[in-house]
Amino acid sequence: MSICLVRAALPAAWVLACLGVCMDANAQAAQGTSLPTVTISAKANRDPVEKSYRKMIRGMDLFEREKKSMAPDASLRFKLLPRRRETDMNAIDLEVIGTTIDFPVPIAPDHTFTMPRNPKAYDENAQVIPNRKAQTMTWRSEIRTPGLPPGTRRLGDLRLECRVGMESGLVSRGTSIISAITGAIFDTPAYCDQKAPLYLFFAERPLFSVTLASGERREILPVAMLYAAASDDPKLDRDLPDCDCEVLVDRTYFLPLDDRSWADDTLVEFEYMEGGS
Repeated sequence: MSICLVRAALPAAWVLACLGVCMDANAQAAQGTSLPTVTISAKANRDPVEKSYRKMIRGMDLFEREKKSMAPDASLRFKLLPRRRETDMNAIDLEVIGTTIDFPVPIAPDHTFTMPRNPKAYDENAQVIPNRKAQTMTWRSEIRTPGLPPGTRRLGDLRLECRVGMESGLVSRGTSIISAITGAIFDTPAYCDQKAPLYLFFAERPLFSVTLASGERREILPVAMLYAAASDDPKLDRDLPDCDCEVLVDRTYFLPLDDRSWADDTLVEFEYMEGGS
């Protein structure tokens, strides 16, 4: 199977890929009434970019079930990423808040964290809430096998990242009616196994190219699979604010997750923009 996408379909596909997951307004209201009265900033945030603790634990469970076959030596962390240029990613307070329980989650300097398991928080369907407003950040799972060459990732790790991210409900969407409809289609791990799934990955720095390498076989991804396919979107200025990649477009890429001719041990090699940071 070719890893090239049909360019004619990309403008619509890009919108679907970039439309983010917003929580149903009625569900938010119902959850809000059960939160305890507290004073710290994350809990006082009127427009939180919150996630479901229960879903994130389910994502961790999926990782434990599937890592042996896809990423046997890898570890799982979660990562926070900016969605707006003005978003302050320093000193973020992250807390799990249920009806009767709340506890902080430490965040590492690279904006990653592990989620502690707490049966009471799970039973109470707690929320994971940072002290940042909605539409200012996005979330991803980060699965890494140690000992890889610099500037590379392992395809099996990234395949599992997609599955864990979808199971955990991490991809942030905008507030359009289209996003509500597409959410029901995309918010399952099975999406990652569909033909040419448009799951956005983020590199560490602005990208020049991405290459798949497996033994003697090498293939450079087409530009249509970089930059959230924005080069093919004639309505970029309108669509970009609905994408959780808005401020990181130059770091984004898609992968042929469904193409099993590329083994899980395939290396994904990054060539970065000169001077990119």
